[in-house]
Amino acid sequence: MTADAENTPVPTPLPGPPPTAAPSLAPAVGATSGSEPWGRVDDAGVVSVRDGDQWRVVGEYPDGTPAEALGYFERKFADLAGEVALLEARHRGGGASASDLREAAATTRAKTVDAAAVGDLAGLQRRLDALVDQLEEAAVAESAAAREAVDAAIAQRTALVEQVEALAERDPANVQWKQTTAQLSELFEQWQVQQKDGPRLPKSAAQRLWKRFRDARAVVEKQRREFYAGLDETHKAARSRKSDLIDRAEALATKGEDGIAAYRDLLDAWKNAGRAGKKADDALWARFKAAGDALYGARTERETAEVEASREKIDAKRALLEEAAPIVDERDLAKARAALTGIQRRWDEIGRIFPRDRERALDDELRTIEQSVRTREDADWKRNNPETKARANDMTRQLTEAIAKLEQELADAESGGDDRAIAAAREALDARRAWLRAVGG
Repeated sequence: MTADAENTPVPTPLPGPPPTAAPSLAPAVGATSGSEPWGRVDDAGVVSVRDGDQWRVVGEYPDGTPAEALGYFERKFADLAGEVALLEARHRGGGASASDLREAAATTRAKTVDAAAVGDLAGLQRRLDALVDQLEEAAVAESAAAREAVDAAIAQRTALVEQVEALAERDPANVQWKQTTAQLSELFEQWQVQQKDGPRLPKSAAQRLWKRFRDARAVVEKQRREFYAGLDETHKAARSRKSDLIDRAEALATKGEDGIAAYRDLLDAWKNAGRAGKKADDALWARFKAAGDALYGARTERETAEVEASREKIDAKRALLEEAAPIVDERDLAKARAALTGIQRRWDEIGRIFPRDRERALDDELRTIEQSVRTREDADWKRNNPETKARANDMTRQLTEAIAKLEQELADAESGGDDRAIAAAREALDARRAWLRAVGG
């Protein structure tokens, strides 16, 4: 022990078996168990601790009082007791490894054997023995849990390996590479998380699984590079084809509207030219579309001019429609046809009208008047057709004769009082009269 030479007496611990007797003992002082003290000091400052039924010398404290001597060695005991209490608390808390605590408890247990301290050393040893037993059981359970955790971690990493290998075994031609690249990155991140936060695997298992994961990942990466290399070549060829189509489309500009048919053929070829990459496709399409817009713009200008020129034609045809409106009510069919024919001739002389939907609307109005006249002509022809008249007269004669016969039958039935015959005769008679009215008889 190191102390201030002027103020602190220096005790001298004395290891070894306790003497069976000590001369001139000072009164026993210190911690007690029941009525028995744990320590005592003799006149020479020698301090002893009670160890069962014996007393064991733990050291000397010649330059201090008996209380100071015992206090020093009791503090030594308090330090040991504090270590034991700390180990018990760590075990109860469950945060420390049982194996580590078991080693620490064994070390502390060794310190209590023949310790230079005054106190219930046997009690501390019993507490430590009990703690070591508990830690032995906990270490066994902890070891089993660790093995289970390692087995689970191996299963998890094996699952990741199998997923990566499945990606590597797919046909590269049928792979969606953007999605596959994201999947591969996610699997690698999961591997890193398990490696960082998961239990430590046996070296052989860890190396074997990593080799499988690494090799499969390398295969997928190689396939991806080859795919994009081929895609670059495809894009390059498509850019070349589309650039040629643009040159041909721009050359149609001098033809104006007449170049639209050729431009449509080029548009079909454009659709079959393949992809050149999003940015390149957008830029190329802008140029190709601009060439087409110029052609369609020429047609729009022509149609606009035609629409403007059609304003007077529209007014003229509307005037003819107003002139033709009374024809519907004209009783003289010959005059109606003559008037309509004249209007139709002047209608055709006015010429085409733009836009087309306006022309169709006007034509439909005139066609309604034409249909009215044609319907009347058809009806007149049916009425005045000699063959039709002959058939009608013959049918009228037949119906007249049948009616006369049925009238006689009705009269006979009425005189005879035959209700059934009366009803049948009346029904037949009504039917023949209706037919006669229908043929104009």
